[in-house]
Amino acid sequence: MALRLRPAVRRDAAELAVIVDLSSHSFATWLWLGATEAGEADTAMEFGRSWLADDDQLGGWRDAVIAEADDDIAGAAIGYALEEDILAVVPAQEALVPLVDLQRPLAGHWFIDSVGVYRRHRRKGVARRLVESEIGRAAGRPVSLITESYNEAARSLYESLGFSEAARRDALPLHPESARHQWVLMTRSAV
Repeated sequence: MALRLRPAVRRDAAELAVIVDLSSHSFATWLWLGATEAGEADTAMEFGRSWLADDDQLGGWRDAVIAEADDDIAGAAIGYALEEDILAVVPAQEALVPLVDLQRPLAGHWFIDSVGVYRRHRRKGVARRLVESEIGRAAGRPVSLITESYNEAARSLYESLGFSEAARRDALPLHPESARHQWVLMTRSAV
């Protein structure tokens, strides 16, 4: 398998929406669904695509790297520098409060917002290459990310790349039957 990383382009926005939703275990769809209820889009994915296609959106296509395996999109990562304005962010939804709380002390860090790999391309080193790419993009800054407490495979990968757990917050259940878990902040020191 020939793996190639490239910067995303605007036309990748639909693919990025799928990968962001995949990496968030459908949390993104749940967030984007609010836009359909507000009449901003017909589907959650349409809103996600529009959001990721926005040239000025932090965490949009301009902040993404695409992994291609033999001319097939295998996955993507989205990362960006967190600035001091993170301190003033007011979460739009209650479910975002623990995530924003974990991000507040990270001004000056490179933040890996999403890493997602399609199932058929997993266990081939794609996620590792994407995270290594984000570490390189950090240009010597500390690097942080947030994952779920139950995602042992992701946590193991991040630990193998020098990340360690820095904090946890309880995730708010999205539905009464939602499994309880915690958001885990992992950080890698500046290089």
